[in-house]
Amino acid sequence: MPERYEIRLSGEGGQGVILAAIIMAEAAAIYDGKNAIQTQSYGPEARGGASKSEVVISDGPIDYPKATRVDLLLSFTQESCDKYIKDLKEGGILIIDSDYVTRVPDGKYQIYRLPILDTAAREIGKVFVANIIALGVIVEITGLVSKESIEKAVMARVPKGTEDLNRKALYKGFELVKRYREKFGSVA
Repeated sequence: MPERYEIRLSGEGGQGVILAAIIMAEAAAIYDGKNAIQTQSYGPEARGGASKSEVVISDGPIDYPKATRVDLLLSFTQESCDKYIKDLKEGGILIIDSDYVTRVPDGKYQIYRLPILDTAAREIGKVFVANIIALGVIVEITGLVSKESIEKAVMARVPKGTEDLNRKALYKGFELVKRYREKFGSVA
């Protein structure tokens, strides 16, 4: 892992990007023993406005808590992709929801087009677990935290009684990337 790895999760209010970032930071810090910090911002609307949440993970000290040169950007919506793509560094990873982000801005980055929201609705039966699927996707692509750590962090944060549903969603994220790689190779 590089000294500092910056992740930005983006979408609209209500899609769980803040919770997902908290879980990722906890997986890194509590279960993998790395340094991690999480920050967030969202529009004035509680639901429906643009939102983002960031996680900075490092093996060393973190001297600045905000993401400035993003290594990985996840965008659930076109608006969030358009708004936040400018900070994705050259060679970074862009993960987009293939049903909702149809115009990918030009740039030199790796692109993963995955039907995350549709998978949550169709294969899990609950769209609100899309954020947990996204965590599985990120971990499968980057290996930034271990699968065991992300699972422990998810189980520690989700509401009681939803553990099996969320575990299924996490593993569906791992599977989505594997299917994508079988179809397209590493990235498309």
